[in-house]
Amino acid sequence: MRYLLPFLLLVALLAMLVLRGYVNSEIAADHRVRNPVGTDQVPEHILDGGPVIDARSKTEPATSVRIPDHHIVLTFDDGPDPEWTPRVLDKLKEYHAHGVFFVTGTMASRYPELVRRMVDEGHEVGLHTFNHPDLSYQSSSRIDWELSENQLALAGAAGVHSSLFRPPYSSFADAMDDKSWPVAQYIGSRGYLTVVNDTDSEDWKRPGVRTIIKNATPKHGKGAIILMHDSGGDRSQTLAALDRFLPSMQEEGYEFTNLTTALGAPSALTPVSGAALWKGKTFVTAVGFSEDVTGVLVAGLSVVGVLVIGRFGLMLLLSFVHARRVRRRNFRWGDAPVSGRVSVLVPAYNERKCIEATVRSLMASDHPIEIIVIDDGSTDGTADVVEAMRLPGVRVVRQQNAGKPAALNNGIAHARYDIVVMMDGDTVFEPSTVRELVQPFADPKVGAVAGNAKVGNRDSLIGAWQHIEYVMGFNLDRRMYDVLRCMPTIPGAVGAFRRTALDRVGGMSEDTLAEDTDITMALHRDGWDVVYAENARAWTEAPESVQQLWSQRYRWSYGTMQAIWKHRGAVFDRGHSGRFGRVGLPFVSLFMVVAPLLAPLIDVFLVYGLIFGPTGKTVAAWFGVLLVQVICAAYAFRLDKERMTHLISLPLQQILYRQLMYVVLLQSWITALTGGRLRWQKLRRTGVLDAPGAAPGARAAAGADHRRPVG
Repeated sequence: MRYLLPFLLLVALLAMLVLRGYVNSEIAADHRVRNPVGTDQVPEHILDGGPVIDARSKTEPATSVRIPDHHIVLTFDDGPDPEWTPRVLDKLKEYHAHGVFFVTGTMASRYPELVRRMVDEGHEVGLHTFNHPDLSYQSSSRIDWELSENQLALAGAAGVHSSLFRPPYSSFADAMDDKSWPVAQYIGSRGYLTVVNDTDSEDWKRPGVRTIIKNATPKHGKGAIILMHDSGGDRSQTLAALDRFLPSMQEEGYEFTNLTTALGAPSALTPVSGAALWKGKTFVTAVGFSEDVTGVLVAGLSVVGVLVIGRFGLMLLLSFVHARRVRRRNFRWGDAPVSGRVSVLVPAYNERKCIEATVRSLMASDHPIEIIVIDDGSTDGTADVVEAMRLPGVRVVRQQNAGKPAALNNGIAHARYDIVVMMDGDTVFEPSTVRELVQPFADPKVGAVAGNAKVGNRDSLIGAWQHIEYVMGFNLDRRMYDVLRCMPTIPGAVGAFRRTALDRVGGMSEDTLAEDTDITMALHRDGWDVVYAENARAWTEAPESVQQLWSQRYRWSYGTMQAIWKHRGAVFDRGHSGRFGRVGLPFVSLFMVVAPLLAPLIDVFLVYGLIFGPTGKTVAAWFGVLLVQVICAAYAFRLDKERMTHLISLPLQQILYRQLMYVVLLQSWITALTGGRLRWQKLRRTGVLDAPGAAPGARAAAGADHRRPVG
């Protein structure tokens, strides 16, 4: 069930995009236009007849009629248009004129309020197909579909069906040929009057107001069906022409009327009720919703683009600044290096497979330490393994299962020294890790130090993806936050704290599921500096299955949201706390909560663009974003002295891994908004990491070159 709601949401978003493509003629659209052919099969009386063709009778031959003298039927094609159609309607209303609007289904379903206004103000509405194809290219089933979908849009928009039809790309009656005439016959057999025109204003060419009026003016008092347009481009000349044409023709005795009124026939519009009405309303409502959703998605995609490019640009710039500062500062954090003994806390719950390698890696440390393993009620004999090792300087503290924060607080209570290093029970340190980690404490303003957590088990695809994430995301982020002086998280796998700072903020809190983020934010609010020690490397065992990864990231993301909410008051604080609140909290919120939730839009629109177009621009944009990520990843790998071969899987990571993180974050949002509670979840460990220099297993997992002491 945890995947169902996010999956359904993605499917719903894609469905909305498909519907939008459907009503924007991006699906099933056919833009071919046929050249004229011969007229041998068209009856002479049709070619020489009027612009209204009636082929509805199954027993009688088709007939055509003209508009009576001094009657004008103004017809407007291709709408409704949200900009021009209301202004055309206003102009007709101003001069008490009526006309016929031949609407396409795509436009009618997107702007139903305009179709309703047409009907309410006494105009007639006719069909102009759904997608505006040349029907001479279409099969009878496709023609039926164009008609039925056009009627569906009319029913949903105004609760009516119409018996008037104008073929796209039609002209005068004498332009009927051997390809268009069979279409007119088939349309008639479906119960429609085919309406062409006998007076073309040619307003679509935008020839000027005077020319439009000249083209539209009937000769010698004759009646006319005049072709104009209320959509398809700039219709300002059409509007200006109407402002002059309507009053001048009325002064000459012309009446601007509906088609059926001019012919003395019953109205072409019939009310729709029952299932047909609700089907139409449902369709139009869905179209409107899809348009709104698409607008939100486009806005969200813009936000994602700005956040992604902005974040990566900032990460590159500030990481470069950080690297230069590290390289050129040949200085010590204080008057003298930190050389005193420190306490290393190892909270452990059922870490039997990993704990020996963890402890032995600490025993190889080149900095004096005491080791305290806090067994949090393990049931697999974790504490027994440590005690059986009988190593000097290693103590085991047993407690009933109470969770990691309680275990760490218990360890702090047993620690003898002023600097406390914390790590996970599945992590191994290099010999130099502790020494590198504690040096910043020579500066009395430093309250905590973040180390460089690295993925040890990176041989699998999911491990390689997490390796990329750790190097590019977490560690490049930490360099950026270090320069901005707003480090949001001390990683649980490798971090160090000044005991005085811990005491002042009350130790590790159980208020959130991200105790490492919570304590870091609390230290900022108490005025302490939090810095990054990139050479303090620790190798941790990352989740090896999607299920385990989901469980871990679900806890991380939910806990981070809890911590942000808990410390939201920092935004209004002064001093160091206020700086963190107004810089650190917005960054964490944008980059860890908002951006990952919106990131799948990149891939959703990739699929949309590949199917509906423009394919070239879509692919180029997607690869442009990927290129920025590759550049950032390559630079991060260079800074961390990692081999670039793992970046081969980066494109696949961006497609698949991003969706997993979206599901995780969405589920966290749902949990937070519904007031749910998330319990700690124990990951299954394999014990593949060994102590540095102890066995080849760790070297194979992490790379032997990274196990050498630094400096």
